[in-house]
Amino acid sequence: MYKAFRWGVRLIMAVLVGIVLAGGLVWYFASRSLPDYNATYKVEGLQAPVEIVRTTEDVPHIFSKGDPDAFFALGLAHAQDRLWQMMLMRRTVQGRLSEMFGARTLKTDELMRRLGLYDAAVSSVAAQDDYTKKALEAYARGVNQWIEIVNKGAMGRGAPEFFLFNSKISYWTPADSIAIMKLMALQLTSQLQDEVLRARVSMLGHGWVNDLMPDDTDQATATLPSYASLFPSVPRQTEVADGGEGMLSPVPARGLAGASNAWAAAPDRSAAGGSLLANDPHLGLTAPSVWYLARLQLQSGGVIGGTIPGMPLVLSGRNKDLGWGLTTAYVDDQDLYIEQLDPKDPTQYRTPDGYKKFRSRRVIINVKDAKPVTITLRWTDNGPVIPGSHFDLATVTPPNSVVSLAWTALDPKDTTMTGAVELMRAQSIPEALKAAQQIVAPAQNITLADKTGVALVTAGKIPLRDKDNVTQGRMPAPGWEEKNRWQGYLPFKDNPQFINPKGGIVLNTNNKTVDRPFPYNVSFNWGDTQRIQRLTKLLGEREVHSRDSFISAQLDTVSPAARGLLPLVGANLWFTGDPAPAGTPERQRQRALELLASWDGEMSEHLPEPLIYAAWMRELQNRLIRDELGPLAKQFTHIEPEFIERVFRNTDGASRWCDIVQSAPKETCTDIARQSLDAALLDLTKKYGPNVESWRWGDAHIAEQDHPVLGKVPGLKWFVNIRQSTSGGDFTLMRGETRGGDGPDAFANVHAAGYREVLDFADPDSSVFIISTGQSGHPLSHHYDDLAELWRAGDYIPMSLDPALARAASVGTTHLLPAGKQGGN
Repeated sequence: MYKAFRWGVRLIMAVLVGIVLAGGLVWYFASRSLPDYNATYKVEGLQAPVEIVRTTEDVPHIFSKGDPDAFFALGLAHAQDRLWQMMLMRRTVQGRLSEMFGARTLKTDELMRRLGLYDAAVSSVAAQDDYTKKALEAYARGVNQWIEIVNKGAMGRGAPEFFLFNSKISYWTPADSIAIMKLMALQLTSQLQDEVLRARVSMLGHGWVNDLMPDDTDQATATLPSYASLFPSVPRQTEVADGGEGMLSPVPARGLAGASNAWAAAPDRSAAGGSLLANDPHLGLTAPSVWYLARLQLQSGGVIGGTIPGMPLVLSGRNKDLGWGLTTAYVDDQDLYIEQLDPKDPTQYRTPDGYKKFRSRRVIINVKDAKPVTITLRWTDNGPVIPGSHFDLATVTPPNSVVSLAWTALDPKDTTMTGAVELMRAQSIPEALKAAQQIVAPAQNITLADKTGVALVTAGKIPLRDKDNVTQGRMPAPGWEEKNRWQGYLPFKDNPQFINPKGGIVLNTNNKTVDRPFPYNVSFNWGDTQRIQRLTKLLGEREVHSRDSFISAQLDTVSPAARGLLPLVGANLWFTGDPAPAGTPERQRQRALELLASWDGEMSEHLPEPLIYAAWMRELQNRLIRDELGPLAKQFTHIEPEFIERVFRNTDGASRWCDIVQSAPKETCTDIARQSLDAALLDLTKKYGPNVESWRWGDAHIAEQDHPVLGKVPGLKWFVNIRQSTSGGDFTLMRGETRGGDGPDAFANVHAAGYREVLDFADPDSSVFIISTGQSGHPLSHHYDDLAELWRAGDYIPMSLDPALARAASVGTTHLLPAGKQGGN
């Protein structure tokens, strides 16, 4: 017995030692890819020595004597900290994920090949001006130099992920940077998805689409036909057999396309006498953040702010004289077309001039651990053909037809990169407006502030449609009719512009920017009608503003949707009925209503009221629409405040949604409101216990900053995912948009401001910035998540253009020497 015990102990010790050794080996090889920020390298492609000074937060400050050298160093710094992220984004847009991940990503690859974004990027390189071409080339050399350094120094392949997903790391090219820009364009639009959903709801009849996706009341759209009348042979499908776009798909779910806030105040509206600007772009949360802070020294002066690894740009930030911020413009930049096939020859499609051959090409998608897959790409005069297996297109495609996509991002002469580079070098608002003319896609509202004034301009091509376009671009249209095809683009002078307005303030929260009749209307679908109410109120409460008042507005968590909906929905429920016994559902309902009655709409993570409100509105909307829409109700994953308001105000008879079609009694809106609240409270009780006062919004509203690949691996996910309790919500200025739907994590914060900046030109060096994770993409780095808690708490870091301040806060300096110089590694 004793002998068996001894051998048992030895075996356990051996296992433990083996685990420790294995862990040590993993740590050793993974840590090899951590860059040394105090190294000196002799590199090819430099004209003069360059310094990359890293501050305490790992923000690189790049000092060079020539602009190409600065872009070279930015490429190297991006690759040092985010090589895996850059390569993953490039593979995504190229449609080459399956080479690493197998069949799981095949659908994503197939879609990206059909869209042809990477091909468009390759074609667009020649369209850039000479300065931008040199910047792209220098940046690519910098990225490739780091890849060579990693390979020669056996530095863990540059990122630990490459050990798990072994593949060749191809050198970076100028087209790759433009392709990343086009990938962002895909993530910043949802016009295509809205067209499909509008068509599907329209086919159900009863005018339901006018309540759920209401027409713009400022535009004459009463004659817009139903989709069923345009295409009577479309099958009435409500279920989607496939569902979803595939693993690592960059396509945003409806309601999760790009969003942002930006506003600026002229010097006479500033307490300190200098222009102010705030910007917080909203994208899907991920670890590491898509954003990366950096400072460049160019011949035009220093420039500092938020970059996206893969592109030689400061996308949002400032230089000595000019600040800028971006918000998604929600330009209607996509149109779907039904292309009718020739009944005698399916290789041809119908055009205004008769049948015409598709342009087609066969491509091979290599799949790890499986046979390659060959697909045929097809294009029409309108754009690429997208199969019915994507975007639910099968539900709106008539027999003997296919669907094609027109999209500004597919322009083969896209000069957006040139415009963005020129904006970064602009020294005044007029120079910035000139740069904005070059931007094609993604369309962005650019908020500007220089030392004398402020401006806002919509930058990006706006398709010009025929006034007789049968769907006005809001649903798929017959592609063979000339009147439905794009007629070119609006001239830039017709893009919305607001330059030094009388009130001295410009602002945008993805809200409607212009009232113009179709076809000059810019869009029918805007990204916000709620946040703009709160921002307008906050900015109007003060005659003059300061950096601190801008920060306060940027971090504001009051929901105008909650303030507007609760009095309507609960109008006949507040303080009604006799006191109920403790412990009963009736008493719990009364207590929840008491809390909501005195709540000011602040979506604080520490309060129960935001959770009760969010759960109530989710359940309410679901009960209102599920009997009419059936399975299609699942497409409305987030609450639609305008819809609920229309129902409870009975706008155009919208209260009919309250009656449950299948039931004999006629339910009132008060009945549905009460039933929804009871159901929501029952669900919350199961999750958080019966004590309403102990519930916390933050327990449900967890910011999920997950590693897109390792974040799903058991064990590893605990090391690479960054999870935090957060305030805010779908409609607050400090936006924390929820996942939506009815799953267990429906209220998780998955889409928020991964980058924030507040600029003050009265004291430029007091300007502050933050990103949501850390600078490094390496899970073993201290800088992987060191900014995350500051971001969650609403704190910032200062970043200055003063070289002395950067050097004083330095934790490491990388020296790059042209090959042939003395010293270095």
